Amino acid sequence: MSVDEERRRRWRLALGEPADESLGQPNGRDAAMDAAMAALYDRGPGGEGSGEADGKGRGGNLAASAPRVARWLGDIREYFPQSVVRVMQTDAIERLNLTRLLLEPEMLSAVEPDVHLVGTLLSLNSVMPDKTRDLARQVVRKVVDDLEKRVAQKARAAVSGALNRASRIERPRHGDIDWNRTIRVNLRHYQPEYRTIVPERMIGYGRRGNAVQRDVILCVDQSGSMASSVVYSGVFAAVLASLRTLKTSLVVFDTSVVDLTEHLHDPVEVLFGTQLGGGTDINRAIAYSQRLITRPRETIFVLVSDLYEGGVRAEMLKRVGDMVGAGVQVVALLALSDDGAPSYDHDNAAALSSLGVPAFACTPDLFPELMAAAIQRHDLRAFAEREATRGAHGS
Repeated sequence: MSVDEERRRRWRLALGEPADESLGQPNGRDAAMDAAMAALYDRGPGGEGSGEADGKGRGGNLAASAPRVARWLGDIREYFPQSVVRVMQTDAIERLNLTRLLLEPEMLSAVEPDVHLVGTLLSLNSVMPDKTRDLARQVVRKVVDDLEKRVAQKARAAVSGALNRASRIERPRHGDIDWNRTIRVNLRHYQPEYRTIVPERMIGYGRRGNAVQRDVILCVDQSGSMASSVVYSGVFAAVLASLRTLKTSLVVFDTSVVDLTEHLHDPVEVLFGTQLGGGTDINRAIAYSQRLITRPRETIFVLVSDLYEGGVRAEMLKRVGDMVGAGVQVVALLALSDDGAPSYDHDNAAALSSLGVPAFACTPDLFPELMAAAIQRHDLRAFAEREATRGAHGS
């Protein structure tokens, strides 16, 4: 196939039936791919068809039939790479209002599991029939296992390293010397004639074994817009809870507050303990979290929320200010996901920033580095600004 023919073929698949006259009709495998895309993208929101009434046009028809949708899911898995399949699945659920069909085992067994699907299943948790629940847990388990493989090792390494560096000793072995701090505390001993520093004090990284060194509280907004963040937060909370040097608590909230800490041994149980949807009362969630703080200067409080407050805003900001004043390391994550720039309450984000609390979106790959910075009590505002600059330059 010539370069021009390949270009025409690609444009025809992208443009659909309206390009038949100028670019020709697809055939063979291309025709099957075209039909799969037409069933989804040649239909209006809610599933209204845009093709011919007699069904002879390009428009495929998924309709509200689990078997038909299941066949379509099988088709797209055959014709498209996994990354594209996940996008098309998400689009189908949103555009064609197929959420309720996920309650059918035949449908659920045909989908490609991903974070967005888990979020949708969690939102259906309260209405899910028993015949679907076991299969849904299997789907969620697969996604959770994949996420743990992706993030667990990096998170444990970053946190453990940060904890080691946060514990300083003054008679370190050579390999444990913190050269940056050692040089800073000994600058007054600089010898100009030798152009060197004579270190009277050596500052090193200490190691405290398995003693609990930090208390971490993850406070996660489970309103519907935070679905992906809830999934990632649950997985990270379970990973952090597996470290003996951390005392990890997980609190989820909408207008009520639920403490899921006792389930952190199993992230699937954690996720099924959430209930996506409903309103948001950040103030109430922070009030509960304050009761968990027993060592303020050794505590890291991570609020994962888009900051749209349905509770008492003034009290919420006062509570955060009190936590910061007591020495708690506080950070607000507007999202913990790969979904791109989130929607959030800019006024509340600015108010938190004025209290010294950075508010920014964080990807799952960046979260271990963020926790390491928090453990070492680095300036998280500088951290947030650096990552915003990095993201703006696409690096």
